Amino acid sequence: MSYRREQWGWALYDWANSAFATTVMAGFFPVFFKQYWAAGLAPADSTFWLGMGNSLAAVLVVLAAPLIGLWADGAGMKKRLLLGFALLGILMSGGLFLVGQGMWPVALLLYVNAVLGFSGANVSYDALLPAVAGPRSLERVSALGFGLGYLGGGLLFALNVAMVLRPGLFGLGDAGEAVRWSFLLVALWWAAFSVPVMLWVPDAAVADTGSPVTLAGLRRTWRELRSLPMAFLFLLSYWLYIDGVDTIVRMAVDYGLAIGLASNDLLTALLITQFVGFPAAIAFGWIGARIGAKRGIWIAILVYMLVVYWAWQMQTAAEFYSLAVVIGLVQGGVQALSRALFARLIPPARSGRFFGLYNMMGKFAAVVGPLMVGVVSLLSGNPRTGILSVLLLFLLSVVLLSRVDVAAGEADARSSG
Repeated sequence: MSYRREQWGWALYDWANSAFATTVMAGFFPVFFKQYWAAGLAPADSTFWLGMGNSLAAVLVVLAAPLIGLWADGAGMKKRLLLGFALLGILMSGGLFLVGQGMWPVALLLYVNAVLGFSGANVSYDALLPAVAGPRSLERVSALGFGLGYLGGGLLFALNVAMVLRPGLFGLGDAGEAVRWSFLLVALWWAAFSVPVMLWVPDAAVADTGSPVTLAGLRRTWRELRSLPMAFLFLLSYWLYIDGVDTIVRMAVDYGLAIGLASNDLLTALLITQFVGFPAAIAFGWIGARIGAKRGIWIAILVYMLVVYWAWQMQTAAEFYSLAVVIGLVQGGVQALSRALFARLIPPARSGRFFGLYNMMGKFAAVVGPLMVGVVSLLSGNPRTGILSVLLLFLLSVVLLSRVDVAAGEADARSSG
């Protein structure tokens, strides 16, 4: 299969910004915050402030995403907003390199703004998909982005982990210095690989002043979405199953520790998932193009349900590694096909505002799931029962997804566009 230059340029932005998601968000920032910047605080206090920072970042993204989407629908604004928010994330990530020990308020402020930049840019990035991929290639191009994201983010994270484990090999004094340099490398990586989207990707947005960037404009966008019943129904299903997916990702390490696995085993499993996700996401793009995105999502949800059942009775590190491989096979695929299917169900001229809502629902995900796992684990006294409860999210999503008529949704999108 071949891709045009603008499609490679668009997909390489996923390669660029995934370095922040893996190295900063998932990898080093939480640990470095507690052990370096907030080392002078009591453990409970540092945990509180880290939680507050993450919560503030999440709230800002949820509030901003729909408004960014409205703004992006103006002529030529999608790419400008992508690059503007990316620049914010890049500068804030690089700024972490300069933050000295004990300066935890500054580190937290930079981190919150970096997350806002990362997430804000993703609204416009997703909304550009219809501009670079026609109806026949939505699944393949969306999957190319996620596949390159897994590969690029994984490669830089592997390098950064090596720097931390063996700082002397890289001319660094200790692991703390290696982590600080990792933040700077993320910024440089993100900036360098954002150049192709700036040079190669056209911004085909049509000026649309019908929905101003206000709360009134947001209410109108919700009404417009309700007039597209298949898109609305799919978005509800997406929220449920992506909540289940994110719950598995966020709770995997905690669950593994709770059943007695070593932390090194868990880190290895996370890296396995990252690298398996690259070819698997590409393969899911091919599957979606052949049998339809909806059927591809069905396959992924079924696999996730089997994963939850397997995790419920898992005993060994070898099983955890096997689960990491299986999750890697479907995680990028379900994300890529979800984005492509939603793009089919909305008018391309208004992709900004609708992908604003899509990203908002994505950020709301992993709210119900982790809470449900925690409550069920507490009431039952067994973390295995807690993880089994995630099946409910997938089952409810299946009920809603079964009612999504893709052909009718595409017709609605064409007639309303």
